[in-house]
This record gives sequence, structure tokens and C-alpha cells, in this order.
Amino acid sequence: MTNHRPLVPFATRYARNGMVCSIDHLASSAGVSTLRKGGTAADAAIATSAVLAVTSQHMCGVGGDLWALVHVPGEPRPFALNASGHSGSGADLDSLRRDGLKEMPFHKDSRSITIPGCVDGWFALHQRFGRLPLDQIFADAIDLANQGFPLSAECAQATKLLEGIDNTEDYFDNGPPRPGTLIRRGGLAKTLEGITEGGREAFYEGTFGEEFIAFGGGEYTREDLQNTQADWVEPLAIEAFGQRIWSLPPNSQGYLCLSSAWIANQLELPTDTSDPLFWHLLAEASLQAGFDRPEVLHQHADGDWLLSPERLQPRASAISPLETSRLPTGVNDGDTIYLNAVDADRMGVSLIQSNASGWGALVFLPKTRISLHNRGIGFSSSPDSPAAYGANKRPPHTLAPTLVENLDGTLRALVGTMGGDSQPQVVLQLLARLFVAGEDPGQALGAPRWRFASSSSNGFNTWAKPGEVILEIEGEHSSLIADLKRLGHVVNSLPANNSAFGHAHIICADVNMLSGAAEPRVTVSGTSAY
Repeated sequence: MTNHRPLVPFATRYARNGMVCSIDHLASSAGVSTLRKGGTAADAAIATSAVLAVTSQHMCGVGGDLWALVHVPGEPRPFALNASGHSGSGADLDSLRRDGLKEMPFHKDSRSITIPGCVDGWFALHQRFGRLPLDQIFADAIDLANQGFPLSAECAQATKLLEGIDNTEDYFDNGPPRPGTLIRRGGLAKTLEGITEGGREAFYEGTFGEEFIAFGGGEYTREDLQNTQADWVEPLAIEAFGQRIWSLPPNSQGYLCLSSAWIANQLELPTDTSDPLFWHLLAEASLQAGFDRPEVLHQHADGDWLLSPERLQPRASAISPLETSRLPTGVNDGDTIYLNAVDADRMGVSLIQSNASGWGALVFLPKTRISLHNRGIGFSSSPDSPAAYGANKRPPHTLAPTLVENLDGTLRALVGTMGGDSQPQVVLQLLARLFVAGEDPGQALGAPRWRFASSSSNGFNTWAKPGEVILEIEGEHSSLIADLKRLGHVVNSLPANNSAFGHAHIICADVNMLSGAAEPRVTVSGTSAY
């Protein structure tokens, strides 16, 4: 098994002043253009996010949620933003039973569509950390929506899911979409223009809000949409691999990024990433961290307790270098984007936004042509669960961006990925490659990955049936797979260069230089810098 050869021709990029990474070079370029105009990293992150809402609606958009971590030099801790939406005041668990449903509906059902938090997240970030006016920040996104953008190969492939879905004409006006087809999205352009002119009210109480309430049929009210979906919250942190690693508190699964890193830090990880023990111990750390996620992750979960050494040490102690652990442990169809941005002052933003699954709920509103996410699939249909579906609640969330600081509080790295349940697993691998094996961002991102799945997994229920969990390896590595099987893992291999293993980006920072790379598994991904 080759260790440092990237999956595609791929290299780390370097810059003095600023850097932005995302899945789309158009979005990354918009972010760096914002930095060049004098904007902050927060301005750049919003500009990048807005372009992605135009060009990558199969993965994210204004109909979804957003989370962010912001490092500000000199501050004692990062600022953490939870812009994940609540269920409507009309949410009623009994309605599921009346309809004979035993779990949350996946598509085309308002009960799994929480109020989108993305736009409130943009405003919260801009109000606290922005410098440029919104019309400048949104200029590239509005231009691409009005004048058109070339469709990416991934989005063209994803449009096959839209056959028979109403209000998707934007993608089919010129026949079957192909890579490079020019797509215009006039309804979304008007929505973005309205936001720059009329603030959040133009979105939540304007055309979008009216369409959203009408679609809900009693699930949401005007009062629901008048309440902001964005809150500044206290981030969580642990020390591992010689760094201080930060993530977001529940209802995010960010605690899994941190708890798995803490557990791995207690083990003797090899520095040779081709060693099967490197793979085995990281996988075991993820299993031990995640096996009880369905029981412990909910809106009011105690993040400090989830990360307490008293809770995690027995799990670390259960891991053996000789075999898989016996503690019960718990296809990535999730569609999400992660992006990061750093400016010349070394403010850093680690941001993630999402539809939940591909194209979300497969619901497009008729005038705005905005697709709605289905993040409410994270709710439980059990009345005994602390995450039970109900009114004005936030569901458990897979989105988990991370931010790494040196122990003196200076910015070290921004790391994150899409990937549903597998997000913390990918983040753990990247952190270990960066800070244990000493790889640079391009090497870490280009290396093959693993993730957990099961025969019934939809990307959001990995931990529901622990007995079915298998370890999926990216690429054909017969010797490694044989070694992992001897250790007790049930292993399957998937083709290399596979987006099922996440779309991740890394920016590393020091006083004089930035180094970074964007995901090589996406054909249009880009790192832009200056």
C-alpha cells in the first residue's frame, strides 16, 4: 500500500495573506475576491457559502442549516454558531402514528423539514464579524444565479434524482443536464437580492416564508419564522495530539470528533500511516466514541459530560492493539458542504451547511425554486427518546466542523468534511495524519480513508444496529484488509477516489504562512489564496 501518493494529481498550496477552500472553485474564488476587497474571513466564508447555495443545491442551500466556528486572534476561545433550525410549532408526534409511520419520513414530508437556519447564520456571522456590505459579499452569487454557471459533473449526475420532481425546471430548461451545461436560477437570484436589501425579514417573512408556510399545511406559523434560528453557543474542546481541538456542542455530533480524538490520544498510534495498527486503533477509537450516540445526542445533552475523562477512559481502556473490542458499538447519502477561510489577520472560519440528504426533502418551492432540507430525519419517532419529534425542537445534527488551536491559543488548523454519520470518522483520520504522522494538508486529504457503515445504513443511522457495522476501506489494499480482518474487523472495500468518504478541506496556519488543500474527490473543488 502506498502511503503518500494522492488519489489525483494534488498538492498543498501556500499563501501569505488569505486562503479559502471549498468543493467549488467558483465559490472559493468568490471568497478570496472578498478578502482582496478588504473583507474578513467571515465575509469570505459567507460569500463562498452563498455561491455554493447557487451552484451546489444538490448538497446545500438557503433551504438548509449552517454551523460555524470562528477563531479571533487574542480571544480565549473560538466563537461557535448554531444556525440549525427548529421544528414548527405545529409538529405533532402523534401524527406519525396516525399515518402508520415507525420512523421519520425521509422525503416530501413537512414533518422532516425544520425551519432553515442558513440565512440566519449568514446574518449572525456578518453582524458580529463582517466588514463589507452584504451587496458586495453576495455579488458573485447573484451574478452566477442570474447569468448562469457551468453545471459540475457531480451536480449533473445528481439531477437524475429530480425526475418527476416539481419546480426543478432550472436544471432542465436546456434538456438533460450535462457537465458544463449553463444553469440560470432567477428565483434564487431574486431571493439573494432581497436579502441584501431587506435583511432576514425579506427572506423569512417574504416570498420564501409565504411559500414555506403554505407547504407546511399547519406545521409552521408566521411567528415561528419571525424567531431567529441562529444562536451563539459555547464550543467544546479537548487536548489531543499536542493541540487544543474545538467543535460544536449538542445538538451537533461534534463531541464525537473530540471524544474519538481524546481516546486515540490515549493509545500508542504509529506514525507510519501504512501500518495496519494506525488504521485499527483509529477505527476502534471511533467505535468506542460513537456506539451510544442514539441514546445520548439530543438538543439538551451535556457536552461536558460527553467529553469527561471518567466517561471516556473506560472506552480507551477497552481498546487492544491485538483485536477488535467487545464493547457493543454502534452508504453515505448525506449531502453537505464544508468550507474554511483565513484572512491576513489570522481570523479563521470553519463552516458547514447542509441539505441533510441529497437534494434534501426533494421539495422545491414554486416561485423561489429553493429546495428544502430534511434535517428532521434526525428526530426520533419514539416518545421516550430525548430527541423525540415535537414542536419547536432542534433535531440531532451530523454537522461537525472543527477548529484547532496551538496550546498558546493561536490558530493552527481548520478541518472539516461532509459525510453524515462518518464526519467525525473522517475528521479523526485527518487530525491524526496532520498531527501524529506529520503529513501536510495535501497528503492528508489525498490519502485513502475508511468509514463505518452497515447493510441498512442511509448515512444517518450508522449506530442504530451495532451488530451490522462494517469497516469500509477506500481502494484495493489486499494486505491491509487481510491484517484488519485478522484483528477482527468486518471489512469491505469501495472504489478509490470515492466521494462517499467525504468532501474535506484543510487550512493550516502559522504567523507567516498558510498551507491548505481542498478535497481531491470533487472534480471542481478549489483552494484559492493570495
